[in-house]
Amino acid sequence: MARESGGGVQSLQRAFDLLERLADAGGEASLSELAATSGLPLPTIHRLIRTLVALGYVRQNSNRRYALGPRLIRLGESASRQFGTWARPFLAQLVDQVEETANLAVLDGDEVVYVAQVPSRHSMRMFTEVGRRLLPHGTGVGKAMLARLPRDEVRALLARTGLPAYTPNTITDVDALLAELDRVAEQGYALDEGEQELGVRCVAVPLPGAPAPAALSVSGPDSRLTKESVAGILPAILGTAAHLTTQATRT
Repeated sequence: MARESGGGVQSLQRAFDLLERLADAGGEASLSELAATSGLPLPTIHRLIRTLVALGYVRQNSNRRYALGPRLIRLGESASRQFGTWARPFLAQLVDQVEETANLAVLDGDEVVYVAQVPSRHSMRMFTEVGRRLLPHGTGVGKAMLARLPRDEVRALLARTGLPAYTPNTITDVDALLAELDRVAEQGYALDEGEQELGVRCVAVPLPGAPAPAALSVSGPDSRLTKESVAGILPAILGTAAHLTTQATRT
């Protein structure tokens, strides 16, 4: 039986640590790179990776580098659905306060995926819906999450995805987006000014203590969700985000 460390099984802890390090490396790394970042001996890493490959949680590419495996997709999607179901009552309370649609999204790989939404009582078609995947640069939640990542990780992500224009307002220049992310990090919230859907404004804040990058947003028509009203509802959004973060770290 594997020796226990800190009340847990050491080999299990190390296996999950390697999965996290693969994710931090953009989803792919060599054994030597994993050894350099983890500090584990190569034989130990090779044994753990071989087990993860056999289980489908890691795959070996033709270039002999290792990548996150397809079996993790099912686990991630299931966890995202459960996270959204758990968070929905908190979003409903926020909607009661601000009277606009509330959304919860997570960063899954290079994409934003919406895992929960509570619509406002106003009649208006919203662009986003639960399960929808979008590139982060054109969304408030995406910018809120990217603003908390190291800039080299952001540049690598943008190099993979590009910055396609969804509307004339979408930021499509890398340097302009990085400057925007600096503003978001400084002020603590992000705005989507019709960058994903014309006529829609969104204010988003990150969930800094969540197990994975996540963000909460409120969205609505810019005729109703004005720049002036954003300041009025921001405390309620920040309060809900703090409550979500606290509860998530306790469960």
